[in-house]
Amino acid sequence: MAQPQGPTPSSEVSRIVESARRLGVELDESEALQWLTAMAATQTGGDIIVDTRSGVFGHKVSMLDFSPDDLAYFREIGRLVEFRDQPGKVETALALSGSAAQSKIQSYPGDCDYFERVNIIAPTRQEACRMLAEAMREKAISTAKGPTHQLIEVKFGSYPFDVVKDGRPIRAGSPISWKPDEIRAGKIEAFRPTGESVAVDWYEASAEPGWCKLDWVVADPVRKQLANASNMLDVTWEASDGSITPLDGYLDPYFQEVYLDAASIPIFSKLARQVSADALEDYVEQLEHEVNKYLTKDKNYGKAAKRMYNVFRLTGRYEEAAFIRELFDEPATVLYQVWSLIRTIEDAAQPGSTITLEALIAQADHLIVAVIQALEGDKEAEIVRLLLRLRDAIARHEGGSVLNAPVEAARAEVINIVNNFFFERLNGFPSIKLYIDSIVEQPQ
Repeated sequence: MAQPQGPTPSSEVSRIVESARRLGVELDESEALQWLTAMAATQTGGDIIVDTRSGVFGHKVSMLDFSPDDLAYFREIGRLVEFRDQPGKVETALALSGSAAQSKIQSYPGDCDYFERVNIIAPTRQEACRMLAEAMREKAISTAKGPTHQLIEVKFGSYPFDVVKDGRPIRAGSPISWKPDEIRAGKIEAFRPTGESVAVDWYEASAEPGWCKLDWVVADPVRKQLANASNMLDVTWEASDGSITPLDGYLDPYFQEVYLDAASIPIFSKLARQVSADALEDYVEQLEHEVNKYLTKDKNYGKAAKRMYNVFRLTGRYEEAAFIRELFDEPATVLYQVWSLIRTIEDAAQPGSTITLEALIAQADHLIVAVIQALEGDKEAEIVRLLLRLRDAIARHEGGSVLNAPVEAARAEVINIVNNFFFERLNGFPSIKLYIDSIVEQPQ
């Protein structure tokens, strides 16, 4: 007896087209069919694909959404954010992640997000942590300021006890955010809840590195645009016997990265063999936890949509993934990028910044034009008014708290429009609405 056939790519496209038309979403039928057919083909063969022409590689699902068009740009920023190999001591593999790794469909990426595997070869875990602390401190200090970049903060270590910093209580175990001056000093000054002053030492924090991440603002003089650039580190310790241990207790999977240099395949392969057999299930569970958060607590339907897309494409729900894929190319989604870049301008306009006034004003102008092209009517007028206030404050060399009001007001208006756009379209696709309802009902 013949086996029952599942839905074909062409039948899935028909349903997607019907929903897209009903919801006012422009859809490229041939591209959607091509993607669905390619996704069906990923069910066979190995997990990793190498693009020999561009020299990048990654999981086969991730590679379908990556375009090499901006590869030179991402590699240029990569030279700023990357950690270098140290033969016999440190091995690295740098990748794009987030919307930057989905450049074929994310017409308006929010940030330049990088992910780097850092394998430290050392006789003891303590020595590996010390080497990591040295490398991160050197990286932070050497890239703190430049004509086209500025370090914003570094996440490294966890608070060993409750503190109060800048008037804000922070509980023991919380990730430590270091400003450049604090990294140079090698310590953070704070207070215990009882009032006495206390210092948290950089090297003491290295005993439990935890979340390791560096954030910069970068200016592209050619594009005349600013961008947030971050590098999230997944650090492992390789002992003398060859055993590999994640320093934060968890080895990240590789379902969303596009690695920028084929020469790092050996280190990637060595670490990938250590990934848990349940990695995909764990990763999807983590994504769904984030979907719930952005649907219920920190409401941001744009972020929820991006995570739903990853869930759907990794779990075989290609029809839903293909529909969300089309949303990312809608003109209104440029506002998601605007929302992110407003904060980038604020970060880059702080006192002592090396980002030029011309670059800041050019970015503000770019955002104003983007809003005018995406919106019309009262909403356009209000956001443009707020962005003009921001631009005027920058032109007057005003930074710090002076920018807070126009920044927060503009971001609130923009994210409200983004939320409404994604809310209406996600809930208008029947199977996605069912998924959203099930996620919202899950206990967290």
